Amino acid sequence: MRERTSFKEMFKSEKIKKFIIIAGFVGIGLIFISTFFNFDSAENIDTPATSENAVDEYCDDMQSDIKNMVESIEGVGKAKVLLTIENSVEYVYRDNSDTKTKEIEPVIRGVVVVCQGGDNPVVVERVLSAVTKALNISTSKVCVTKLKN
Repeated sequence: MRERTSFKEMFKSEKIKKFIIIAGFVGIGLIFISTFFNFDSAENIDTPATSENAVDEYCDDMQSDIKNMVESIEGVGKAKVLLTIENSVEYVYRDNSDTKTKEIEPVIRGVVVVCQGGDNPVVVERVLSAVTKALNISTSKVCVTKLKN
């Protein structure tokens, strides 16, 4: 017949005590090492800092594109563009998932175009028309004025 050993008797054995102590140190070591690695399963989710960078990048790209477009209009000459936006990039995710399904670009609040030909009503109308159609915004959100010499 086999003898049954109690739980207290198991801890009396030196081998078991050493094993438990070593296992404890290994566990603590693994916890310590894990602090140096990022095991986050949602690595591809944009953090707020990344979102801010995305908004700045979006704004800079749009300003550059508008500036290049406006400067190519006859009579405009040199131009500067300021674009203001209302919100940041919004992401739409699937229900209970980290999978991004849609990215909503920021809403444009207003555009200021300062150009050399900004005192000519024909040039102003051309710039106004081009900017409003390119950005799909109303004329009340666009200001075109003359660049100082």
